[in-house]
Amino acid sequence: MNERKNADATTQSTVSLDGGVSRTPFRASDPEEAFRALLADVRRDVDARLAGYLDARVAETARHGADVEAMASAVRDLTLRGGKRLRAALVVVGYLADDENGLTDPALDAGVAFELLQTYLLVHDDWIDGDELRRGGPSVPAMLRAHHGSRRLGDAAAVLAGDFAAALSLDVLSRLDAPAERLVRALGLFAEIQQDVICGQQLDISGHETDVEVYYPLKTGSYTVRGPLLLGAILAGAPPEVVNALDRYARPLGVAFQMQDDLLGVFGDPNRTGKPVGDDLRRGANTVIAQQARRMLKEAERASFDAVFGNADATDEQIASVSEMLVDEGVRSAVVERIHGLIHDAISALVDARIDPSPRTMLLGFSSIIASRLD
Repeated sequence: MNERKNADATTQSTVSLDGGVSRTPFRASDPEEAFRALLADVRRDVDARLAGYLDARVAETARHGADVEAMASAVRDLTLRGGKRLRAALVVVGYLADDENGLTDPALDAGVAFELLQTYLLVHDDWIDGDELRRGGPSVPAMLRAHHGSRRLGDAAAVLAGDFAAALSLDVLSRLDAPAERLVRALGLFAEIQQDVICGQQLDISGHETDVEVYYPLKTGSYTVRGPLLLGAILAGAPPEVVNALDRYARPLGVAFQMQDDLLGVFGDPNRTGKPVGDDLRRGANTVIAQQARRMLKEAERASFDAVFGNADATDEQIASVSEMLVDEGVRSAVVERIHGLIHDAISALVDARIDPSPRTMLLGFSSIIASRLD
């Protein structure tokens, strides 16, 4: 094994705006700081690239008339309205995994593609769930209903807006400055990710599969953690042992990420999440919360839960009461414990992995950030 891979980490690498790498000292106990530093730089760069690209696309669509321009503008609005750019940052981490000194322009552009893929999935998700809010503002279906003055036309336009964002993501990815062989592999992975998400979403909405750990790796893990990391590694030409280590790390962490999102949907602060608390309960969503409630609640508590679950007219007071009950009966604690177990599995995959010190530290930092939001 390369001696450099076994060296103790003594520096942290953060992506600079020119696509290079800057190096600053860090303490071994600061993996969260290392990842947050990376995330801040990536977000700044990717936001700038997204704005320039989407401005040009919206301008191009104007020649087709106001309705097409409104659709493209809604995609631009949602894409640039917040978003942590976690997926873009993970693309960069995957890209640097085998060479922390590599230049990152291809990874940053691939991060742009992932953020547009995320927009596509959010648009369709909000249309499926009937959500009016996203990232602290109107969802794309809500924006387009208002534009058309019609729910039917607005919803149809929202589906097309999601398709438009998907096409844009493929356009960006296909233009990457990367060797042809790597780009072909990256495009194949990108198609695989989309297929996995669609299959996972179908399992979710059908309700026939009650074990969330069967379809969470497809629905969320495929494009939130595993996909970005592997795409970055493929674009960098990382060897199979590095790609496999990233895969083993990403699979449990992708499930943990979705479970954390489920917790925020019931117990989170809407000012931070950008979505109303309790919507998953009112909608009857088959989340890990619902799964654990079915397993753990006694008959009387189960009746209270069932009165809210799937009840679109449940009041805020009912939601708050059921949320408190879920805490008191240990449902929330059971989910948190499972998330911690998945995070442990992810971190264990990094032991002896042939990953450079700085990206290894960032992976630990990302895991730690997920864990720290559970307390």
